[in-house]
Amino acid sequence: MDSMTQAALGAAIGGAVLGRRLGRKAVLIGAALGTLPDLDVIIDYGDAVANVTQHRGFSHSLFVLAGLAALLALLSTRVAKARDISLPRWGLFFGLILLTHPLLDALTTYGTQLWWPLDTPPVAWPHVFIIDPLYTLPLLVGVGMALISGRAARPATWGLTIACAYLVLAVGARQLVEARIEPVLAERGLEQAPRLIQPTPFNILLWRVTVADGGRYHEALVGVFDGDSAPSLETYARGAELEAAALDSRRGQRLDWFAGPFLRYEMRERDGRDTLVATDLRLGFPGFHPFAFTLATREGDDWRPVPVSEQLTSPGKNSRAALSRLGGRILSPEPRLCTSDFVARQWLIGAPGSC
Repeated sequence: MDSMTQAALGAAIGGAVLGRRLGRKAVLIGAALGTLPDLDVIIDYGDAVANVTQHRGFSHSLFVLAGLAALLALLSTRVAKARDISLPRWGLFFGLILLTHPLLDALTTYGTQLWWPLDTPPVAWPHVFIIDPLYTLPLLVGVGMALISGRAARPATWGLTIACAYLVLAVGARQLVEARIEPVLAERGLEQAPRLIQPTPFNILLWRVTVADGGRYHEALVGVFDGDSAPSLETYARGAELEAAALDSRRGQRLDWFAGPFLRYEMRERDGRDTLVATDLRLGFPGFHPFAFTLATREGDDWRPVPVSEQLTSPGKNSRAALSRLGGRILSPEPRLCTSDFVARQWLIGAPGSC
């Protein structure tokens, strides 16, 4: 999630756990520690692929943060003026503030390396968009009231409770969407295909479904209020003929570890040379994927890895139109939002159906 949300979450937890004893200090300490793991963004790992795939790494590890929480708890029992706060209470305070940060991040599409330094792919259970005002607002209101009143525990607890209830609603919405898309996938023999179900920007009412299918991938939008309207799939090429060349490079292997089957490969001309580009299909929206990386350039019949990978901007130019149509699509299955209207037509396979 965004840093403001993480600060608000840490502040609310701080107020709820030690607000009665520390007052505003508990809220302020929680806000500061709640954003601490995201300071890894200032680290430059050398190129674009490394920077993206190593973000939310060691600083988001449950092992690292649990150790830090234990250390802070031990130090607090020795140096804090509030001597009547027990070690378990300090441990609960620091542990919840620090550990909820990566766990909340794991509820977004990007994923989080919860088990670093184990070499396991990032954990992602997408239930909320990376910025969701309806989740953040109750936290901010509760924290604001806690700071104004000085009685931090009650308003912080209420804000935290409402935000958690929103996450429960997100879980229910995702299960509903999964139940609606399942028959469509079964009809096409895609029951076992890797799928990604995630909310569209700023809400939990309209969800994007991406299904990997060998050399193709399928996109659908499914709304909570779609009723009996069957989801419509659009099919696109994934550029699988370039996958082997991409996986010959160290950066291509790293992206495959990071994004699995949800990568698209293409050849773009850059500086007069054919350049192999990999795009992470999970992040962004069809036509507006912000994470596309150069991997190799072609020399004759061979591909040579680039010295330094670059992150390329999305070629899409209709992002405002897409967001506007998304807003209208949330409450009704009509008008349908056709992703093919917003992506390069060369990727579309077949007719865009009823769009």
